[in-house]
Amino acid sequence: MQHAASPDSPDRINDFVIKLANVNGTGSASANTLLMKSMFRMGIPVMGKNYFPSNIQGLPTWYEIRISRDGYVARSGRIDFMVAMNAETYAKDVKEVSPGGYLLYDSTWPRPALLKRDDITIFGVPLARICNETFQGVRSRILLKNIVYAGVLGALLDIELDVMRSLLGESYANKKSLLDSNVKALELGYNYAKEHFPCPLPLRVTRMDKTANHIMIDGNTAAALGCMYAGATVGAWYPITPSTSLMDGFKSFCQKWRIDPETGKRNYVIVQCEDELAAIGTVIGAAWNGARAFTPTSGPGISLMNEFIGLAYYAEVPAVIFDIQRVGPSTGMPTRTQQCDLMIAAYASHGDTRHVLLFPNSPEECFYMAVHAFDLAERLQTPVFVMSDLDIGMNDWMCPDLKWDDAYAPDRGKVLTTEQLEQIDKFYRYFDKDGDAIPYRTLPGTHPKGAYFTRGSGHTQYGGYTEDSTEYQIVLDRLKRKFDTAKTLVPKAVLDSRGPTSLGLLSIGSCDGAVREALDLLRRRGVQIDYLRVRAFPFGQEVEDFLASHSQVFVVEQNRDAQLRSLLTLETAVEKAKLHSILHYSGLPMSSSVIVDGVLASIPEKRLAVGS
Repeated sequence: MQHAASPDSPDRINDFVIKLANVNGTGSASANTLLMKSMFRMGIPVMGKNYFPSNIQGLPTWYEIRISRDGYVARSGRIDFMVAMNAETYAKDVKEVSPGGYLLYDSTWPRPALLKRDDITIFGVPLARICNETFQGVRSRILLKNIVYAGVLGALLDIELDVMRSLLGESYANKKSLLDSNVKALELGYNYAKEHFPCPLPLRVTRMDKTANHIMIDGNTAAALGCMYAGATVGAWYPITPSTSLMDGFKSFCQKWRIDPETGKRNYVIVQCEDELAAIGTVIGAAWNGARAFTPTSGPGISLMNEFIGLAYYAEVPAVIFDIQRVGPSTGMPTRTQQCDLMIAAYASHGDTRHVLLFPNSPEECFYMAVHAFDLAERLQTPVFVMSDLDIGMNDWMCPDLKWDDAYAPDRGKVLTTEQLEQIDKFYRYFDKDGDAIPYRTLPGTHPKGAYFTRGSGHTQYGGYTEDSTEYQIVLDRLKRKFDTAKTLVPKAVLDSRGPTSLGLLSIGSCDGAVREALDLLRRRGVQIDYLRVRAFPFGQEVEDFLASHSQVFVVEQNRDAQLRSLLTLETAVEKAKLHSILHYSGLPMSSSVIVDGVLASIPEKRLAVGS
């Protein structure tokens, strides 16, 4: 063991970051999750972020756990404890450790290059030798080596051993031999650390009470659960990272809850299509027939779906699309996160289209917005996008318990029943009877009076084919007014204001965690600034009011070309010069330092408090 230059540094309790460097495909996920969930069970707020390659195995993978007594969920921008388990990335991993931090590695083999830093503490544990001497089988030894390092960390960081044992018991409840070997590996690591190192470290955890009534869940699982609760019965998709697990989750929920107990028949349909075009076509066909249908995809899928999305917009067929955004262009980096599909989703398809977008900031909102998306799609008779991203969709988040109102009734919108059709003389599919720009629709087979020809070509407000300029414009103008109606129905933006100020900050989605932490840091430095989290497009009046009431607005987003800023300049009355972009597009989730630095670099020094 090599000691840090300042071994007597003050204790850092429940406020540090662990990063675990592994090789993809070696089973490290179980150990990393064990560590994170153990601290969660101790009542400590935690956040887990997985940085993994797009191949099956062999390349580097990292898992980052932030322990934050204040409940911050963004990347902190520092690494306090590195577990270096991948020889190929040792040099990179050692450099990442913050001064005064710690590093753990497998000392079964000499690693002199690791010992060159004298400002961190390095722990060498012969993990492979311990496993080789204790367990049989090459694969078992590889897997259990991860549990051994989890035990070492448990002792060093003061994670309660009983909590870790309990979690293993839950994971292997029906597999006694696996449970016994995992518990043994855990205890081997724990006891080795207790015998050879000073335990616990100044960097450690202690029990809190901040995780009661909370769960750990990822956004794709939460969205899948929301789809089921919303009454979705048809899911169609073509596998694509990072959205595939959303359909996997929906399938597992349906297999448990959507089987008729009397007949054993399935009350759902899931179609794995040959491509994304077929997937969105299946969704539109099912929704036209009255089912609640959806597809999960990512940027490349949205590109392929464009023409069909235009059909749903113009023929006014409900559809729900979950866009779990990833890095582009083209294939890009499939396992890295961005918010780079805003423009293509807002105006998907050729011609004049505008689509409803929802921006969840967490798995919790993925659940609730999934339900809202189906209601909006049917109420407005149009495609609705839920704009999640890889950070939300595939990472582990601490969220309040999801709640459900059993009195919920799906909003099916203006669907005429048999009785209603019998009482009218004539049904016109695209006629604006109520002045809200939303026509009435019928479902196939309801009544002969409700029959109509669904047209993706030019049609009149009465449903007939046309190439007449005036008739075409009547329909297109109504669709524009319908978008105005949507402004009154989408989720309102959330305002965080602490008093009068000319400075504003505006953002969406997964930027929220970094923004909220940045606000605390900025306000401590005397910078008074308001924050508006936009939750939907079209932008409501509250967005217009926020932009109008601040002379300088920082727009925070995760893409290169400032797509949110572009939408604001296109769709609101804001003066373009007011908007200042703070952009992050490395593929890694945003940290608060990007925002703090961006704001401080753009405002006069006189705005800062003395001593800041």
